[in-house]
Amino acid sequence: MAAAKKALVILAPGAEEMETVISVDVLRRAKIDVTLAGLDGNEPVECSRSVKIVPDVSLDEAVEKRGPFDVVLLPGGLGGAGRLSDSPKVKEILQKQEADGQFIAAVCAAPTALVSYGVGVGKTITSHPVVKEKIIKNGSYSYSEARVCRDNTIITSRGPGTCFEFALTIVEALCGEKTVKEIADPMFVKI
Repeated sequence: MAAAKKALVILAPGAEEMETVISVDVLRRAKIDVTLAGLDGNEPVECSRSVKIVPDVSLDEAVEKRGPFDVVLLPGGLGGAGRLSDSPKVKEILQKQEADGQFIAAVCAAPTALVSYGVGVGKTITSHPVVKEKIIKNGSYSYSEARVCRDNTIITSRGPGTCFEFALTIVEALCGEKTVKEIADPMFVKI
């Protein structure tokens, strides 16, 4: 029996609640071992709409004790994405993930962290329209208006309303189409 796939979701203050919770929930339904790690520790994190989410562990503990991960996922939200884009620890994690040929997933404004750290250069990505110009201006990426975009090991998506598709794309990449069908049908998510 194969070991469970592992996901690291990095939660920063100002993250988009729906993007965080929908992604974690869908991945866990697929039996992916998800670690929700707080960028600043394991204390409750206030998200963009004032919802507080309690991480499983701190980011440091997640990396030291729970890795390596098959996918590292970055929820968006302008505040959260800004924090992810300014973190030396996130830079180290993303660059190692890419060097190891593992998946990186980012939604909404979070693809700006990829741009900040030169991760996924040459790939096609999407984002929330509010950060599109920043990605295009960088000149190192092709931009797509697709709701979800997968270019090899880089998976990106537009925002809260695309998160079921985003998470199911990650599930398909890690677990296959059969698992997607098994979990999408009971959630009444059309695939």
